[in-house]
Amino acid sequence: MIHVDSPVWPAHGRLWAHLVSDVSLAELHVFAELLGAPRRGFDRDHYDIPAERVPVALWLGARYATSRDIARMLRAANLRIPKHLTRAAPAPPR
Repeated sequence: MIHVDSPVWPAHGRLWAHLVSDVSLAELHVFAELLGAPRRGFDRDHYDIPAERVPVALWLGARYATSRDIARMLRAANLRIPKHLTRAAPAPPR
C-alpha cells in the first residue's frame, strides 16, 4: 500500500510531503512514476512530492498517514533507511 503524509516540510519555496510504500521500494517506484514524480525526488526510502501532487496521489489510491505513522510503517516493513546508514557516493575516477 502507498501512503502520503501532509505537505508540511518547507524547501525551495514550497511545501513537501513524503510518499512511501509499506510493501516494497519497487511498488513505490512504480507509483511514483504513475504520479509523475521524478526519480531525483527519491530519498533512501521515500519520495518527496510537492503539495500540489498530494491530491493526485490520493486520487491514484495512496492513503493518508501521519508522519509518525509513516516512520512506524517503514520500520515495520523493514524499509526504513536512516541517513547515518547510507553510504556516500564513491568518488569519480580520475
